[in-house]
Amino acid sequence: MAPKHNNMVFDSHFHKDWQRYVKTWFNQAGKKKRRRTKRLEKAKAIAPRPVAGLLRPVVHCQTIRYNARVRAGRGFTLDELKAAGINRKQALSIGIAVDHRRKNRSQESLQANVLRLKEYKSRLILFPRKASKPKKGDSTQAEIDVATQLTGPVLPIVQPKSDTTARVITDEEKKQSAFQTMRMYRANVRLVGVREKRAKEAAEDDGLGVKKKKK
Repeated sequence: MAPKHNNMVFDSHFHKDWQRYVKTWFNQAGKKKRRRTKRLEKAKAIAPRPVAGLLRPVVHCQTIRYNARVRAGRGFTLDELKAAGINRKQALSIGIAVDHRRKNRSQESLQANVLRLKEYKSRLILFPRKASKPKKGDSTQAEIDVATQLTGPVLPIVQPKSDTTARVITDEEKKQSAFQTMRMYRANVRLVGVREKRAKEAAEDDGLGVKKKKK
């Protein structure tokens, strides 16, 4: 706001010694190179396992606003592992995350994660601990020879697409009132005890043959 009237002109020096408060990032290019080197070292250390880490389940986001979206969860439930035929102790050794605390709230999510586990198991190339003594379930030498390290995400999660499209509201829908329906439902829930009491009293009065007087 500009000063008014015949007053002293302000001469505030708020930009003195500004060099002390300037932050620079001259090491940005060096840190970028360091991060890339670290990623390559990590990939080399965990090879031939996937760079992205363990396989995660598909779970729905929380709250009414985001629950239509899906994301990667912490780990598969014990029921999902059992349905897929994978031992819980063997799961971590073959790159599958396990979460014993999560529970399946619906059959759809259970089946989706079971199919995810089965697809992962069908694509899995399992290296033997000892090349001279392969065990049951280990991959063949031909599969091991063509195996490459996966650099991207393990079985990427795809957001579900909605099939609903815009349409014209019908005459029957125009006649219905969502507000009235919810109001009646709340009233029925609120008055259930009162109505049961009245029905019980009416049944007792009918059994005794008592007629109520009209007021």
